Amino acid sequence: MTILFNHQLIDRSQARIDIEDRGYQFGDGVYEVIRVYEGKTFCLPEHVERLQRSAREIGLKLPYDGQRLEELLLQLLHANRIHNGTIYLQASRGVAPRSHPFPKKPQAVIVAYTNEAERPYASLNNGIGAVITEDIRWLRCDIKSLNLLGAVLAKQYAAENGCEEAILHRDGRVTEGSSTNVFRVKDGTLYTHPANHLILHGINRAVTLELAQELQIPVKEESFTTDALFQSDEIFVTSTTMEISPVITVNGRKVGDGKPGKVTRQLQQAFEKRI
Repeated sequence: MTILFNHQLIDRSQARIDIEDRGYQFGDGVYEVIRVYEGKTFCLPEHVERLQRSAREIGLKLPYDGQRLEELLLQLLHANRIHNGTIYLQASRGVAPRSHPFPKKPQAVIVAYTNEAERPYASLNNGIGAVITEDIRWLRCDIKSLNLLGAVLAKQYAAENGCEEAILHRDGRVTEGSSTNVFRVKDGTLYTHPANHLILHGINRAVTLELAQELQIPVKEESFTTDALFQSDEIFVTSTTMEISPVITVNGRKVGDGKPGKVTRQLQQAFEKRI
């Protein structure tokens, strides 16, 4: 497999990450996951722009601009001949003797690689189960950082309860999923948490909001409680890899009639046309 390592494409077997890389020791870095459909990237400029924003927010200087990064990622995609799959991209603050403050002359380390992955048809068609758990993550969830332990623990909690996703809350108010954005539908109106520091403004979240506008589905970007979540007519989650996946149970309780709902299906169909 060919990977991107800093400024060049190399064979994966040639890649070496230093044990004092700050991404490895501190989670000091940012990342993106980009979807590939039929050999073409989906929303690549938006992902690169978000990576740049995340990097700025943590004071990490990337070694090249967005245009050059896009060019390298497309070269990587072509080299590995990915049809349907993902590109994983991360930037760490680089290698330096272990010390909490930033190194005086940091040099970011860029790594990107590809994976073949089919679309999640079972989840899209049949829906998924979710559990509710406390949001224990830090307060800058708008930064797509390498610090994912809170999300990992939430996802593991979901897995241990036979579910595909965990829906997070802070003091009873729903924020997002462990790796997704959460939407609810009530009386034909779409609700989702506003894009502030408590959630990641997902790329597919943005696409979904655009599609809702095109379909003239009313949208309210406002927080809601876990009690309101249980009263929803429909619930779905969005992410790069899960697209628009219906949630048909929460904590073992049916959402609506326990089947993907009308509004969710409308948005899925519009998303299908978009990709």
